Amino acid sequence: MNIIGIRREDKNEWERRVPLIPNHILNLSNDYNITAHVQPSELRIFKDKDYKSGNAIIKENLSEASVVLAVKEIPIELFQKDKTYIFFSHTIKGQDYNMDMLRRMMKLKCNLIDYERIVDDKHQRLIFFGKYAGLAGMIETLYAYGQKLKLRGYSTPLENVKQAYEYSSVEDAKEQLSELAGELRKQGLPKEIGPVVVGFAGYGNVSKGAQEIFDILLHKILTPEELKEQYDSLTSEDGVLYKVVFKEEHMVTPIEGDFELMEYFNHPERYKANFHTWLPYINVLVNCIYWTEDYPRLVTKEYLQNHLECPLSVIGDISCDIDGSVEITKKATYPDHPTFTYHSDKNRFTDETTADGVTVMAVDNLPCEFPKESSTEFSNVLKDFIPEVVVADFNLSFDDLKLPPPIKKALILHRGKLTKDYQYMNEFLTQENQ
Repeated sequence: MNIIGIRREDKNEWERRVPLIPNHILNLSNDYNITAHVQPSELRIFKDKDYKSGNAIIKENLSEASVVLAVKEIPIELFQKDKTYIFFSHTIKGQDYNMDMLRRMMKLKCNLIDYERIVDDKHQRLIFFGKYAGLAGMIETLYAYGQKLKLRGYSTPLENVKQAYEYSSVEDAKEQLSELAGELRKQGLPKEIGPVVVGFAGYGNVSKGAQEIFDILLHKILTPEELKEQYDSLTSEDGVLYKVVFKEEHMVTPIEGDFELMEYFNHPERYKANFHTWLPYINVLVNCIYWTEDYPRLVTKEYLQNHLECPLSVIGDISCDIDGSVEITKKATYPDHPTFTYHSDKNRFTDETTADGVTVMAVDNLPCEFPKESSTEFSNVLKDFIPEVVVADFNLSFDDLKLPPPIKKALILHRGKLTKDYQYMNEFLTQENQ
């Protein structure tokens, strides 16, 4: 019998997503004779009875499953020898907080498949929650901005934006935002606020999701160059907001020669930060980029401390890399307390949104705010890979192992050893042991 296990999510009270939804479990049962053992959960968006209706067996012990699926990291004490695990491991950047987990999996000769590394031939991710991170993240960012304006004494329709989890669905959020957009057209924004410019760093799935929400509002699209040229003549008194999307060539500049995208990806040390040249024109920054320490930052404490007049008031840091591309992202937040504020004049932080300072929205599990829709879309892609993963013989050598190419690319550990594409991670494991 082919058995898969679905672990309950318990990283925090907001994590209600699932990797496979009940309807897809039923399809796997009927079409491939795959049985799912699902741990009971009162928190999960799909209830135990929903999984029972999908021919799943609700049970605490997943030891009979050869493949165990989860969304977030699995507690280190729960791993079992020789099993295959599929989840977001958050290890590929060498995240030190998960190196012990990786070592444990290596010791137990586990196989690890990471959703983040399931890509096509063009290295485009196939399974992701990114769109929903963007959708929820933009709503949370608008909420933060509306509240900040209110604290500054400006009553605007934006103060009626709710947090993402307070809407019953994405469509509900869009409908209510459409009504708000109509009010914004009628009322406009106070002249004192000036032109409201929303900058999007990045243009991938996360950014597309964020822009999908923003585009509901009355807006005009400008290139970064047009923003600089036209800034003095812009106004939001008529309710028009300005959208500017920044690509890599706007974020950095080559130390020598011309900008070349692939060179930047492969040799970021040949480039220096340039994003600060756009900050004098941006009110709200929505950060959607993939970032590692090899790449320059977008926003630094030093810049903010030296430019107290900077109009930047809210950063929606959807990427949420701690001390990362946005240096003032000092911690991840949760929907019940989604923001904190950096006061550059005093180089200190305060909780929540305040009238002054730069407020950061750094909720790191944004898709949880739309758990049913994000899980359904995720599961719709993942389900097609499960039959081949379940029947794969992981005892074979890596070269002989038969898996769909995208899954094989995502195999970080094979029988407890780092596969070829992930040998670089030995450096992080060694560093942690020193």
